[in-house]
Amino acid sequence: MNRTDRLYAIVEELRAVAPRYRSARWLAGRFEVSVRTVERDLSALQQAGVPIWAQTGRTGGYAIDTAATLGPMGFTPDEALAVLVGASALRRGPFRQPAASAMRKLLAVLPEGDARRATALADRVRLLEPEVDGPRAPAAFAAALQADRVVRLTYRDREGAVTERQVEPLGSVVQDGVWFLVAWCRLRGGVRAFRAERMVAVDLTAERVPARELRWEDLDIPAGTLRPVLDGSR
Repeated sequence: MNRTDRLYAIVEELRAVAPRYRSARWLAGRFEVSVRTVERDLSALQQAGVPIWAQTGRTGGYAIDTAATLGPMGFTPDEALAVLVGASALRRGPFRQPAASAMRKLLAVLPEGDARRATALADRVRLLEPEVDGPRAPAAFAAALQADRVVRLTYRDREGAVTERQVEPLGSVVQDGVWFLVAWCRLRGGVRAFRAERMVAVDLTAERVPARELRWEDLDIPAGTLRPVLDGSR
């Protein structure tokens, strides 16, 4: 059994006996590897966000929180493939870190056969990207969108001029892999859209964002139609 298959199997073994514990020694015997190898595997799963915790002592071991994990039949291989491709497409965007974590969690909780099938299908897909890897959206972009805090933004415009401003995040627009933060700009006194890759620095302040209404239909975006992430297709 290779390491990837063993990681899936460890998760399923812990799910099967939860909330009881399995010791590292027991798992090592079950999967015919050393205790040290099992402990490294468990550490890798924990770092990937799988809710596994340890209890010391003679009757202790490792357990998993089944309430905080996807059920093993949560996704079909085709659904898992769609999630993997969609998350991988975010590699250059501001949500790349949680997207990568979501991919690891999904593969960790799928049944072994489904995970292998989804991985094989995903290996047939390629995302065509520019040969030169240009500037990426800052990871702080996602934090600015979620925090409901005023943001201190250092921004470089298309002419290269850099300004410091305070903005109140309202939402986000993505077009062909380019991410924009839609915000009320206190410097300009109106709603503006800021390209993520032109953000030099993004710092959250302690100030709460005041209540403002954003009418998406009022945004002057002539290059297409704004579609919500969660639309009628769900």
